[in-house]
Amino acid sequence: MDAVLSAAAGDLVSRFFSFLVNMYWDPARLEEQHMERLQQLLLRAHTVVEEADGRYITNSDMLIQLKMLARAMYQGYHVLDTFKCNQLVKESSEEVMDGSLVSYIGTPLKRFRANAGVSNHKVDSSRDLQGALLNLETAVSNITEFVILLSGCERMVRRPYDTYLYVDNFMFSRRTEKQQVINFLLQHNPLGSPPVLPIIGGSLVGKKTLVTHIWNDEKVRSYFSSVLYLNGANFTKIDTERCTSGRRLVVVTFVSDVDDEDWKSFYQAMTSIRVESKVIIISRMESLTRYGTVKPIHLSKLQHEEYSYFFKTLAFGSAQTKDHPNLTLLIGEFNKLLGGSFVGAYSIANILRRDLSLQFWLCILNRYKNVTKTNLSMFGEHLSLRVRIRYPVDFTNFLPAPAAPLLLMPPRTEAEVFEKKLPKLRIGDLVVDPTLRPKGEFDLVTWESQIPPYTEFIYHVPYCAQKQPKTTLRRKRDATICL
Repeated sequence: MDAVLSAAAGDLVSRFFSFLVNMYWDPARLEEQHMERLQQLLLRAHTVVEEADGRYITNSDMLIQLKMLARAMYQGYHVLDTFKCNQLVKESSEEVMDGSLVSYIGTPLKRFRANAGVSNHKVDSSRDLQGALLNLETAVSNITEFVILLSGCERMVRRPYDTYLYVDNFMFSRRTEKQQVINFLLQHNPLGSPPVLPIIGGSLVGKKTLVTHIWNDEKVRSYFSSVLYLNGANFTKIDTERCTSGRRLVVVTFVSDVDDEDWKSFYQAMTSIRVESKVIIISRMESLTRYGTVKPIHLSKLQHEEYSYFFKTLAFGSAQTKDHPNLTLLIGEFNKLLGGSFVGAYSIANILRRDLSLQFWLCILNRYKNVTKTNLSMFGEHLSLRVRIRYPVDFTNFLPAPAAPLLLMPPRTEAEVFEKKLPKLRIGDLVVDPTLRPKGEFDLVTWESQIPPYTEFIYHVPYCAQKQPKTTLRRKRDATICL
C-alpha cells in the first residue's frame, strides 16, 4: 500500500513540475505573455501621450520624458506589428491565406514574398519583443508622477482642423518641438533686441507646417497681434513704421545662406520697433543658427518605428488593422520604398485607402517598386531623394500597362501658372482611371493638405507623344491583379 501511495505521490510531483515547466519555460507561452503585457503597456502609454498632446507643457524635463515615452511607444507598436507579421508568414507557409481567392490570384502574398523577399524580413522575435517590453516598462515606470504633473498643465483649445490632426494621434510626431516653439513664443521679453529661434531641417520635413500649425494655436494667436512672413529676397525691406502696436511675430524663410550685413540691417530694424516682437528662422542651412539667440530646433525625418506607425495610420484611415492582417504585412515593404518621405506617405496612403484588398495593395506595391527601380537605373538616385529635391522623375510604370510615358517635371513658376492655365489631376484619380489623363500637358497633384497651410505638392507633366510602350509579361500580370 505504501509503495502504491509513494508511486502516486511521485507521479503527482512529476506532473506538477511538468506543468510548471510548460507554464513558465515554454517559449510560445512566454511570447504570448510578453505580447499581452506589451499591449497593456502600449494602451497605457498611448493614453498618456494623447493627453499630453492637448496640454501646454512648459517643464523641459517633462518634455524629455514625453519624448522618451513616445519613442518607446512607437518601438512597441513596430515590434508588435513585426511579431504578428512573422506569425502570419509562418502560418501562410502551411495554408492558403485567403481561400476565397482562386488559382493564380489565390496566393498573391506567397508569390510576392517569394519574389520580393518578404520572408527574409525576419527578426529575432523573442529578443526584440523582450527589448521593446523592457524599454516601455522603463518609460512607464515613472508615469504616475508625470501624469500628476500633466494634470496641472493648461489644456489647449482645439479647433476643427485639430480633430483631423489628432484623430489618430500622429501629429507629425513633433510633440516636443511643438511645445518648445510655443514656450518660446509665449515667453515675455522686454522691448529691444528680439529673440530669434532658428528651425533647421531638411527639405519636406514639416518646418513650415509646424510653424503654421503653432500660429493657429488659440493661445499663440491671442498673444500676438499679427504674423509677418518674409523670405531671403525681401526680409531687408521690412516696413517698421507699420509695426507700431501689438506684439509681432516675424517668420523668415531662407533657402540659402545670408550675408551678415543684410542680417545686421534686418535685425537693427527689428530692434527699432517699439513693440514686443519675436523672429523665427526657417531654413535647411545649419550655418544660419549663428543668428539665433536661443537654442535652435532641428527637425529630421521620423525614426523608422515612428514612420511605420505614421504610414500605417494614414493607409488604413478609419479601418481597423486587425480586420486586415494580410495588409499589415505589406506596410514594412512600403516603408522601405518610401524612404521616410512625408509626401510619399500621404500620396501612396491616399491611393491605398481607396481599396483595402490584398490584390490592390500588392499591385500598388509592385508598381511603386518598379518606379523606384526605373528611376534608380535612369538617374542613379533613389526616388524618395529626387522627390524631396523636386527633380524630374519617371512615373510611367505606376500606371496600368500599356501606358503613355509619364514624366513628372518640377512645378511651374507662379508666372507660368498665371500665364497659362492647365488641367489639374490628382494622382489617385489617374491610377484608378487612367482614361482621365488629359491629351496635352497638365499639372499632377501628388498630395494636397487638408489643414493649414493647405500645401499642394504638384508636378508638371509636359506633352508627349502618346506612344504605347512594349508590354512585358510581368506588367500584364500586374495589370491583371489590379484591374
